[in-house]
Amino acid sequence: MARPKRAGIQDDRFDDPLSDYSPPDYVDQMQRALCETPISDMKHQPFTSVDAEEPIEKTLARMDEMNIACVLVTRDGRLVGILSERDVLDKVADRYEQIHRDPVHTVMTSDPTAVYATDTPAKALAIMAEGGFRHVPILDVDDQVVGIVGPRRVNTHLRHCMTQA
Repeated sequence: MARPKRAGIQDDRFDDPLSDYSPPDYVDQMQRALCETPISDMKHQPFTSVDAEEPIEKTLARMDEMNIACVLVTRDGRLVGILSERDVLDKVADRYEQIHRDPVHTVMTSDPTAVYATDTPAKALAIMAEGGFRHVPILDVDDQVVGIVGPRRVNTHLRHCMTQA
């Protein structure tokens, strides 16, 4: 018995879409670096993390001492939040005297959007632009924090790639 033909199919041949795969053509070295290099090739350290139970005053003192705009907040080695200068202005500044001894997790941004070390700088920039973030945590395949990326580090990476072209 012959197999019935399905509607719209002229031929039983399978055309593998990857059999004629050509790599993308990039406009320049910068576009290639944005789309192909993993974030792990960029400078993504140092970064500062604090335990979720650390007092707000101690966290802010550390940020001031290190002249940094944000800290990653962890609990048992896992990323649970981020505390940025924006969080300090929005959630701490007006109430500092009442809450300065509270744990930092009470004022952090919970469950921040992160990228993986294998993701591209283009993905990190897209997340920053779409979410309105200046900094994005970087995780390894085991969801452990390995760094942080911001516009300055991406810019430095792209400049480096352009000089190597």
